[in-house]
Amino acid sequence: MLRMSTLFLRTLREDPADAEVPSHRLLVRAGYVRRIAPGVFSWLPLGYLVYRNIENIIRDEMDRAGFQEVHFPSLLPREPYELTGRWTEYGDTLFRLQDRRKGDYLLGPTHEEMFTLLVKGEYSSYKDLPLVIYQIQTKFRDEARPRAGILRGREFVMKDSYSFDVDDAGLEKSYQRHRDAYIDTFTRLGMEFVIVSAMSGAMGGSASEEFLASTEVGEDTFVRCTACDYAANVEAVVTPAPAASDYSSVPAAHAEQTPDTPTIASLVELSNERADLARADRPWTAADTLKNIVLMVKGPGGVETALAVGLPGDREVDLKRLEAVLQPGVPRPFEEPDFTKYPTLMKGYIGPGALGEANSSGIKYLVDPRVVTGTRWITGADVSGSHVYDLVAGRDFIPDGVIEVAEVLTGDSCPECGQGLEIARGIEIGHIFQLGRKYAQALGLKVLNERGELVTVTMGSYGIGVSRAVAAVAEQSHDDKGLIWPREVAPADIHLIATGKEDAPFAVAEVLAGQLEAAGLRVLYDDRRGVSPGVKFNDSELIGVPTIVIVGKRLVEGFIEVKDRRTGERTDISLADAVPALLTVCE
Repeated sequence: MLRMSTLFLRTLREDPADAEVPSHRLLVRAGYVRRIAPGVFSWLPLGYLVYRNIENIIRDEMDRAGFQEVHFPSLLPREPYELTGRWTEYGDTLFRLQDRRKGDYLLGPTHEEMFTLLVKGEYSSYKDLPLVIYQIQTKFRDEARPRAGILRGREFVMKDSYSFDVDDAGLEKSYQRHRDAYIDTFTRLGMEFVIVSAMSGAMGGSASEEFLASTEVGEDTFVRCTACDYAANVEAVVTPAPAASDYSSVPAAHAEQTPDTPTIASLVELSNERADLARADRPWTAADTLKNIVLMVKGPGGVETALAVGLPGDREVDLKRLEAVLQPGVPRPFEEPDFTKYPTLMKGYIGPGALGEANSSGIKYLVDPRVVTGTRWITGADVSGSHVYDLVAGRDFIPDGVIEVAEVLTGDSCPECGQGLEIARGIEIGHIFQLGRKYAQALGLKVLNERGELVTVTMGSYGIGVSRAVAAVAEQSHDDKGLIWPREVAPADIHLIATGKEDAPFAVAEVLAGQLEAAGLRVLYDDRRGVSPGVKFNDSELIGVPTIVIVGKRLVEGFIEVKDRRTGERTDISLADAVPALLTVCE
């Protein structure tokens, strides 16, 4: 039994100054976590109970699926990460250190290499496979901008599991087993979630899906179709490319002076007002302008190269999509010193004529999928104060390739059915990948197949953010008074409150608490003397145990009060029937 009089707990009435989202604010105020450093938090007793409940649910579902638990250290040697290239690719995200002998180590951000080498050292035949092993372990990533409390920290706990199969058919089965286990896990956690197509990023691999907890404060943007079941993380959205257009009637490209047009809107307005620039078929729109953005990309070795991106002027570059596409490269804006290095680029008037690896600048030029052969554009003329009109893709310029980095807008076409997309936000709580043979190939994980041939094992990687799930549940389960935990996650089943100055309520509550504990319910008993009922009630709503029981004024009539934290509904029940009644409530 947890007693408030001795529990290591201090609730706060004011929000922490650095809290950006409700989960951060409430977990600190309710005494669940405390900040140690940016992105680093300590768990207090109530918080650690919730964390362990979530961890146990995850472990239970992994074991139920037939997966086996192992455990690796957090302190890892450099060599395996050198072999896979990730010692360099992870860049500044890695926490690196040296031992007294100057040997290089890292604090593990993820453990693919360790899992692969462990299996390599133990197994050598197809008869040993399939295999799925997992761990629940602390990870470390030097986030540039740790934020939102435990949602995005530098130290966090992950459940990561890995499947090992002889062939791709086996990998598909292992992937589906994990998908099913994740659905069961997040359902038990009481979460509203969606499964979306995703990018594999630095992990590598092919098929990839994210499990997102739906919430307006989520850092992940995803889309879902209004007509079919398509859903995808915004980084993984595929833009349906329009068909090539017939450009035989489009006039030859011509450069025109376009004074006083500092914005896309002003350029479009001028183009429609002037008879010599207006289109005959319809007015020009922002979507007819080709905006060319140049940026610098730092590769894993630290070398920077210029990259140009062309996209319709009614859209901006989505930075998350850009970073995901360029990984492990890191983009930065094109700055004044960079223009000095590329004198053919005219700031504010960059057009395809100065771009492309075959042109004098030598800058790779990638365009949005909407820029297809026959499309007709207004764009920079590479001369100050001038734009080119009727510039046709495929006739007047040929880009070096295609890139998916434009922002996705509500109403964009679904890549599967063509209907409109809607945009929502969520918190990533799980991610599953079909890794394939990337790590097995790099680290030499092979087994003999049925024909006695050495074949490279194919792998899958499956992660759940355990500590992050605490915050994700809190984001979905709270109101303006405090937290509202789902029962299986909550630190207790019953928050029992004794009120008043007399001894009787406390004596009755003490007996009742023991009876409830004996019946198998977890009790948080507020036995504090000299604390007002108002403070106790406020603390109970802030802490968020799903059922609140009050032994107070109605005790003289033989009744106690039961409050449902989620609905606010209050019921009086007979003290004589309290235990069976509360067992029913807590089912």
